[in-house]
Amino acid sequence: MDYLVADERLIPPEHVNAYSEKIVYLPDTYQPNDRKRRIAEPVLTRATAGLPEKGFVFCSFNNSYKITPEVFDVWMRLLKRVEGSVLWLFEGTPTAARNLKREAQARGVSPERLVFAPPLPTPDHLARHNLADLFLDTLPVNAHTTASDALWAGLPLITCLGTTFAGRVAASLLHAIGMPEMIATSLPEYEALALKLATTPNALAEAKAKLVRNRDTHPLFDTDRFRRHLEAAFTTMWQRHERGERPESFKVPVIG
Repeated sequence: MDYLVADERLIPPEHVNAYSEKIVYLPDTYQPNDRKRRIAEPVLTRATAGLPEKGFVFCSFNNSYKITPEVFDVWMRLLKRVEGSVLWLFEGTPTAARNLKREAQARGVSPERLVFAPPLPTPDHLARHNLADLFLDTLPVNAHTTASDALWAGLPLITCLGTTFAGRVAASLLHAIGMPEMIATSLPEYEALALKLATTPNALAEAKAKLVRNRDTHPLFDTDRFRRHLEAAFTTMWQRHERGERPESFKVPVIG
């Protein structure tokens, strides 16, 4: 491949030598998003989703292969420290659910505090995010579309900045929606941030309100802005080719 489309959060200058492709830096985020995706009218309640009527709901709808022991340790400590809380996970396979429940028990957490969400059509899946309180990202592989789903649905998300493209995606999205304060740089910082939001209702409410405000005013869900920048990138690539020049990394300027 000649080029890799990225942004400066995904591939900072000190990481460029790890790539064989030339890097095309978009000004906001590498990820395209459709600002017209439909969110269904909520049909699930906490009770019908298997969640407690009261209590904090941590959520992570990532595929289970992204859940590492180190991150799971953090999640279990959070459940222990936040009384009445549960962890709402995507039910990938029955085997994964059984294994995760077993690992919770091995860490001194009742398996009943893990609740599993079955697959749903996308509009309904987006709608059920409103039953959760905070999305916990994974590491070293972040949520990608799963992260933008949560943000589009209005669910605050925290992430921990990784050392690879796959571990820096959620940071890219949070920057593009104007919420860099939700990015931790280490797992202890990530755990502390999650605990603060889970135990400080005003802080969580402020995060939710900011997310709702920023969805319509920041670049992450500005589809046409993304289109303009990507088309400008393609034009530059083609013009270099027409002039007989080899691919080179370049930055796409902000186009109003």
